Amino acid sequence: MSALARIAATSSALALAAAGIVVGAAPGPAVAAGCSQAYLPLPDSSCTPGAYNPDVTQSTIGSTICVSGWTSTVRPPTSYTNPLKAQGIIDYGYADTSMSDYEEDHLVPLELGGAPRDPQNLWPEPHYGTKTSSTKDGVETKLKNAVCKGTITLASARNAIRTDWTTALQVTGIG
Repeated sequence: MSALARIAATSSALALAAAGIVVGAAPGPAVAAGCSQAYLPLPDSSCTPGAYNPDVTQSTIGSTICVSGWTSTVRPPTSYTNPLKAQGIIDYGYADTSMSDYEEDHLVPLELGGAPRDPQNLWPEPHYGTKTSSTKDGVETKLKNAVCKGTITLASARNAIRTDWTTALQVTGIG
């Protein structure tokens, strides 16, 4: 299912998710609506290709991502991300439909100027597995620190994490 279709999810699914109700809890496995789990711990790039915040460029990092606390000024509220997470759990066909077992994560993190509200940059990343959302958080921080120190460019950090966050540190030479 395309990212735009995820936003256009039915109002009943959105209302359930906003209320914190587990979706897709019918007996049996969930049925995917087009996004593949085959790439885990990465998202399916046809569903989540990533997107950038146009306000964050190499020339603006000193007033955006390299300012302590900046991400909290652009982070969308859970009232926005929870409905996307609920639909994404369905789209990815996860058998575990508990909302608390996933982070609605930005593929290109806010720390590297990822688009905060673009559904093409958000996906339900599992908290379970060998490489999880917590593992990715550490990679994001190291990349942001390297960008802010001038060790690597913003473009190289973004490209590396968007392509494969599990190899991003090695690809950029900082890991």
